[in-house]
Amino acid sequence: MSGLDFALKGRHALVTGGARGIGRATVLALAEQGAAVTACYVHESEQVATLRAELAQLGADGTLVRCDVADHGQAARLSAEAYEQYGPIDVVVNNAGVISHLPLTDLSPDEWHRVLDTNLSGMYHVIRGALPHLTKAASIVNISSAVAHHGMPAAAHYVASKAGVMGLTRALAKELGPRGVRVNCIASGLVETDQMKAVTAEGRAAYEQRISLRRLGRPAEIADAVLFLASDAARYVTGATLDVDGGI
Repeated sequence: MSGLDFALKGRHALVTGGARGIGRATVLALAEQGAAVTACYVHESEQVATLRAELAQLGADGTLVRCDVADHGQAARLSAEAYEQYGPIDVVVNNAGVISHLPLTDLSPDEWHRVLDTNLSGMYHVIRGALPHLTKAASIVNISSAVAHHGMPAAAHYVASKAGVMGLTRALAKELGPRGVRVNCIASGLVETDQMKAVTAEGRAAYEQRISLRRLGRPAEIADAVLFLASDAARYVTGATLDVDGGI
């Protein structure tokens, strides 16, 4: 967690996919900075319960809302509930995402749409729903992936969705810039999340050899980059994709 003060106290942040991994680290980082946080999750779980407890221990203003961002109506209600709870939204962090590993011959239309609907269309749903509730100098941070730059076999749907996030970011930066809203993107590298638990020791070693820093990233290190883009320290940064990948 960053020891820097990003001057986010009193601001209101909306974070999708906030129960685990990068999203969870982001929720806690924002709360520790003094921001009120509305976070969403899809399914009730132990991670949701423990996140509620951690926010309570911090004495933070934090609300967890069940929402599937792939559903436009639910995403619209999410922003409305956030506004009712804590007022205008200063920061939107689009982190919710899903992945599966399938070669194209096994990639069904249903699975293609499941991943695209969450990873890319979900961001559209959330941003569109949040627009009426954003402050004049709001910051939107979209979480993409380094695979959008480099590609990955057996994951055409995931790579396409993350590349789409970068394009969406650049387009909305142009469109929303005149009203003072900044839109940026983080291309995250391999990070210590639940997804890595299924990787063998040999596979992990191979991944680490491809990274300049020779290790996987930590969720808190992505969250620190989110804090920067959310803050006034990045007040003249928009339409950018920030690579936080250890040097892949």
